[in-house]
Amino acid sequence: MVQTSVDSPKATRDGAVISLTRLSGQRFALNPDLMERIEATPDTVVSLVDGTKHVVIEDVDQVVALVRHFRASVVALAQHMEVQPASVGPDPGSVPAPGLRLVTRSGGE
Repeated sequence: MVQTSVDSPKATRDGAVISLTRLSGQRFALNPDLMERIEATPDTVVSLVDGTKHVVIEDVDQVVALVRHFRASVVALAQHMEVQPASVGPDPGSVPAPGLRLVTRSGGE
Protein backbone atom coordinates (compact mmCIF):
# COMPACT_ATOMS: atom_id res chain seq x y z
CA MET A 1 0.00 0.00 0.00
CA VAL A 2 1.37 3.41 -1.01
CA GLN A 3 1.14 6.20 1.53
CA THR A 4 -0.47 9.20 -0.15
CA SER A 5 -1.18 12.11 2.14
CA VAL A 6 -4.56 13.70 1.59
CA ASP A 7 -3.32 16.78 3.45
CA SER A 8 -0.72 17.35 0.74
CA PRO A 9 -1.90 15.54 -2.39
CA LYS A 10 0.48 15.24 -5.27
CA ALA A 11 -0.86 17.57 -7.95
CA THR A 12 0.49 19.71 -10.74
CA ARG A 13 1.20 23.37 -10.21
CA ASP A 14 -2.19 24.47 -11.60
CA GLY A 15 -4.04 21.94 -9.41
CA ALA A 16 -6.17 20.71 -12.35
CA VAL A 17 -5.10 17.08 -11.99
CA ILE A 18 -4.23 14.46 -9.42
CA SER A 19 -1.01 12.48 -9.54
CA LEU A 20 -1.12 8.67 -9.52
CA THR A 21 1.47 5.89 -9.85
CA ARG A 22 1.48 3.10 -12.43
CA LEU A 23 2.48 -0.41 -11.31
CA SER A 24 5.88 0.27 -12.91
CA GLY A 25 6.42 3.16 -10.48
CA GLN A 26 5.98 5.82 -13.17
CA ARG A 27 3.99 8.85 -11.93
CA PHE A 28 1.35 10.41 -14.17
CA ALA A 29 -1.18 13.20 -13.87
CA LEU A 30 -4.88 12.56 -14.41
CA ASN A 31 -7.83 14.92 -14.65
CA PRO A 32 -10.31 13.51 -12.09
CA ASP A 33 -13.23 14.98 -14.05
CA LEU A 34 -12.57 12.30 -16.68
CA MET A 35 -12.89 9.38 -14.25
CA GLU A 36 -15.88 7.11 -14.67
CA ARG A 37 -15.10 4.49 -12.02
CA ILE A 38 -12.39 3.05 -9.79
CA GLU A 39 -12.23 -0.71 -9.20
CA ALA A 40 -10.11 -3.05 -7.09
CA THR A 41 -9.51 -6.21 -9.14
CA PRO A 42 -7.22 -6.69 -6.88
CA ASP A 43 -5.08 -4.02 -8.56
CA THR A 44 -6.74 -0.62 -8.65
CA VAL A 45 -8.10 0.16 -12.12
CA VAL A 46 -9.18 3.72 -12.95
CA SER A 47 -11.58 3.79 -15.91
CA LEU A 48 -12.06 7.03 -17.81
CA VAL A 49 -15.15 8.20 -19.67
CA ASP A 50 -13.45 7.50 -23.02
CA GLY A 51 -12.83 3.84 -22.08
CA THR A 52 -9.13 4.27 -21.22
CA LYS A 53 -8.05 2.22 -18.20
CA HIS A 54 -5.11 2.92 -15.90
CA VAL A 55 -3.81 0.39 -13.38
CA VAL A 56 -2.35 2.20 -10.39
CA ILE A 57 -0.68 1.20 -7.11
CA GLU A 58 -2.83 3.53 -4.97
CA ASP A 59 -5.81 1.73 -3.48
CA VAL A 60 -9.41 2.74 -4.17
CA ASP A 61 -9.73 4.69 -0.91
CA GLN A 62 -6.58 6.69 -1.66
CA VAL A 63 -7.77 7.61 -5.17
CA VAL A 64 -11.19 8.60 -3.80
CA ALA A 65 -9.48 10.76 -1.14
CA LEU A 66 -7.36 12.48 -3.81
CA VAL A 67 -10.46 13.20 -5.91
CA ARG A 68 -12.33 14.54 -2.87
CA HIS A 69 -9.42 16.79 -1.97
CA PHE A 70 -9.21 18.02 -5.58
CA ARG A 71 -12.93 18.82 -5.68
CA ALA A 72 -12.81 20.53 -2.27
CA SER A 73 -9.93 22.70 -3.47
CA VAL A 74 -12.00 23.74 -6.51
CA VAL A 75 -14.91 24.75 -4.27
CA ALA A 76 -12.59 26.57 -1.85
CA LEU A 77 -10.99 28.52 -4.70
CA ALA A 78 -14.41 29.37 -6.16
CA GLN A 79 -15.49 30.84 -2.81
CA HIS A 80 -12.61 33.32 -3.10
CA MET A 81 -13.69 34.51 -6.55
CA GLU A 82 -16.27 37.12 -7.35
CA VAL A 83 -17.99 38.08 -10.59
CA GLN A 84 -17.04 41.41 -12.08
CA PRO A 85 -17.62 42.92 -15.54
CA ALA A 86 -14.99 42.02 -18.11
CA SER A 87 -12.93 44.95 -19.37
CA VAL A 88 -14.18 44.64 -22.98
CA GLY A 89 -17.56 43.32 -24.12
CA PRO A 90 -18.12 41.59 -27.48
CA ASP A 91 -19.76 44.74 -28.87
CA PRO A 92 -18.96 48.28 -27.66
CA GLY A 93 -22.67 49.06 -27.15
CA SER A 94 -23.50 45.82 -25.37
CA VAL A 95 -23.42 44.93 -21.69
CA PRO A 96 -19.96 43.62 -20.81
CA ALA A 97 -19.64 39.88 -20.27
CA PRO A 98 -19.10 38.82 -16.64
CA GLY A 99 -15.55 37.98 -15.62
CA LEU A 100 -13.95 36.45 -12.58
CA ARG A 101 -11.20 37.72 -10.36
CA LEU A 102 -9.44 36.09 -7.44
CA VAL A 103 -10.16 37.79 -4.13
CA THR A 104 -7.29 37.40 -1.69
CA ARG A 105 -7.68 37.48 2.07
CA SER A 106 -6.34 41.05 2.15
CA GLY A 107 -9.04 42.07 -0.34
CA GLY A 108 -6.61 43.03 -3.11
CA GLU A 109 -6.04 41.47 -6.50
